[in-house]
Amino acid sequence: RGARRKEKKNYGKKPWIIAGSIVAGLLVIYLGISAFFISHFYVNTTINGKDFSGKTAADVEEYLRQQVDGYELTILELDNATDVIRGSDIHLEYKENSDVEDALKAQNPLLWVKAFFSRTSTDVTIDVEYDQTALDEKIQSLQAVVREQTEPVSAYPKFDGNSFVVEPEVYGTAVNMETLTSKIEEYITEFKSELDMEAEECYKIPQYTSESPEVQAACDTMNQYCQASVTYTMTENVVVDKTVISTWLSYDENMQVTFNEDAVREWMREFGSTYDTVGTTRSITTPGGKTVEVSGGTYGWSIDEETETQNLINSIKNGEVVTREPAYAQTAASHSAQDWGTTYIEVDLSAQHMWYIVDGSVALETDVVTGLPTADRQTPAGVYYILYTERNATLKGETNPETGKPIYETPVSYWMPFTWQGHGFHDANWQSSFGGSRYQTNGSHGCVNMPVDQAGNLFSMISAGTPVVIHY
Repeated sequence: RGARRKEKKNYGKKPWIIAGSIVAGLLVIYLGISAFFISHFYVNTTINGKDFSGKTAADVEEYLRQQVDGYELTILELDNATDVIRGSDIHLEYKENSDVEDALKAQNPLLWVKAFFSRTSTDVTIDVEYDQTALDEKIQSLQAVVREQTEPVSAYPKFDGNSFVVEPEVYGTAVNMETLTSKIEEYITEFKSELDMEAEECYKIPQYTSESPEVQAACDTMNQYCQASVTYTMTENVVVDKTVISTWLSYDENMQVTFNEDAVREWMREFGSTYDTVGTTRSITTPGGKTVEVSGGTYGWSIDEETETQNLINSIKNGEVVTREPAYAQTAASHSAQDWGTTYIEVDLSAQHMWYIVDGSVALETDVVTGLPTADRQTPAGVYYILYTERNATLKGETNPETGKPIYETPVSYWMPFTWQGHGFHDANWQSSFGGSRYQTNGSHGCVNMPVDQAGNLFSMISAGTPVVIHY
């Protein structure tokens, strides 16, 4: 009975012994596989994109070495052009480094099982040696490099007749040699087989494209200026709107907008020369029907160009839409061809006769004696205006250097000057007659001599500012 109990006890230990043996066997197998992966890469391992599952470092090194033999880099260029750089052309050689061994050492051989459930991808640096001079020569001979180099054109603000819009960029054929060289060296080092120059931006690219916010911002700024419209009411309306303003706007390489105030000033000078009438040639028809041209003088329209330039600049900057006359330094009676209007004094030097015209009708006329027809005493032709009127004035001539006194001092009852040099209308009781050819021998020093009564009548009818037209 005692022997049977002992047999039963041994039977209970047996399963544990078997299980332990199995575990021990599996452990030996696992460690054996782990030992394999000390010198071999995991399954599902790719290096530089190629599967090296279960391969040794030597296998990888040999593959990389083989990559050098027969290596070619195809360059894809514009217009479907291609070039090839061969490793043999540049004496390409493989140079061993520690990257492959380091990648192998980086894997834990005891964790090989996890490789069945995930992929391991490793990039290693392939060190190569090549003849840099030979490579530079090959690069310089590429079709993309030797062809005509057309520079790219950036997108920019363009006035389309209505507003500034973004004009799209234009890509050229000019090569960015620094980028191209760098990319080719990078591709050779990584044993890549195909370089797309356009995709890798080896061509010079525009600084700004249609999507660049700087270009749109410049357009927006320029269009703000173009919102203004200033209409000047001259003989016809002169409009300064976006069509004109757009020509005064520009941008720099940083898309910063400049409003050219000097161009505005130049436009105003041309505007003034077009519509200023001081000194210009006008036509006049005398009450007797004689038509002549008269030029010179001080009367007429004269735009205050500096003031109006600043007014216009301010209006544009403020986006104003306005109709107005420009600021004038001097005005006239009318914007018509005869800007002195219909009320004025007219003197015909040839006929030695004058008229005072009021609203187109003769209110006074008389024969006169004008300046002696010499360079220093003739009455100046032109269009003037009465500067002021004065009773009982004494007219004085230039100082005689020998006596130190005026060459003449003449008292008059009615003085109506039209130049600051001393020309004017006045009574001349010393003249025995008026009209005819008397001025040729007994002419004045440049004034218009009138009979006393007519001078008095004219004095009572006119005032400062009355236009004076003097012609032959």
